[in-house]
Amino acid sequence: MEVAKTLGIAATGLQSNFGRLSKPYKLNFAITFWCQSRCVMCNIWDIKPKGELSLDEIKEFAAKNSYFKWVQLTGGEPFLRSDIVEVARAFKETSKGLYMLTMPTNSLCNLDMEIKKITEMLELGIPKIAITVSLDGFRELHDSIRGIPGNYDRAIALFKRLRELKKTHPNLFFVFGYTIIKQNQGQFQKTFESVKMEIPDITYNDFHINLGQMSENYYHTTDGGILVDNRNSLSDEIASVVSKRKRDLNPIQIIEDTFLKGLVNYAKTGKVPMRSRSLDASLYLDSWGNVYPSIMWNKRIGNIREVGYDLGKIWKGKEAEEARREIREGREPVHWTSCEAYQTIIGNMASFVTIGSKH
Repeated sequence: MEVAKTLGIAATGLQSNFGRLSKPYKLNFAITFWCQSRCVMCNIWDIKPKGELSLDEIKEFAAKNSYFKWVQLTGGEPFLRSDIVEVARAFKETSKGLYMLTMPTNSLCNLDMEIKKITEMLELGIPKIAITVSLDGFRELHDSIRGIPGNYDRAIALFKRLRELKKTHPNLFFVFGYTIIKQNQGQFQKTFESVKMEIPDITYNDFHINLGQMSENYYHTTDGGILVDNRNSLSDEIASVVSKRKRDLNPIQIIEDTFLKGLVNYAKTGKVPMRSRSLDASLYLDSWGNVYPSIMWNKRIGNIREVGYDLGKIWKGKEAEEARREIREGREPVHWTSCEAYQTIIGNMASFVTIGSKH
């Protein structure tokens, strides 16, 4: 079964290189905007949401759109939804080709509860489940950026528990997620050394690097107060991380390496290395059912509640076609963030080879 699902997502990815897909294979889904963090680079925690999609609504959406091969559950803090396992189960039971489930976490939920829920999801039979543990600096810096004293130690504790869980659940993949913003620029190496004191055999491959960016419809940010000023030093910092990573034939790590090489160029030039696959390979669904081309583009094209949870009615609608026209004309907001870039890389394999040959 796992081999079939692996071949399924590989075939879809290959197909996406030769034209527009009839259906998306990746869903970026913010299942809640509740969050305990107080991050300087994100205003999600200030929303206090009401009327978010219920579990029954999510089940209906999953049942009527049963073609996803990759589902990312995000937030907010996704583990604040007590029914997160049932949400995962809904997609696993309906999207028979589901290969991967991914989610970030700020590590602020009860540790035992979080491990229990991750274990339950691992036992659903999904071939790959990937967890990103947010960590944006050494102890004092991370806690300052996240606005919660003790957050660094909780992240380290969760990572250690995930290592133990991996011993009995080989379908688990996990990394630290490090977002570079003005407040922590130039501090990655010190952060790495800090983590190494806690986890002596940690490697650079255990870190996923992202770049803080503006997003009205996801991060709910509109000003550039967290953006890095010195593009050359930013690019150099990311390039330094790339140079220290070990080559790994794991498909997830191969895509990650390609993303990071693209991020080096994006950091320096502000230009994306490949054409977007928004509203082709993927879409962004928020916790109220609003559909957007991506987490970075505040262009609402519909709401699943308004169409009986049938995404196809939005996917083929005039608002979606207008957004695709803007993408073709190069009018989509410029961004290079992993939530959107991974499927872009998969759908642009020729560019993937080109980027890899430059470094």
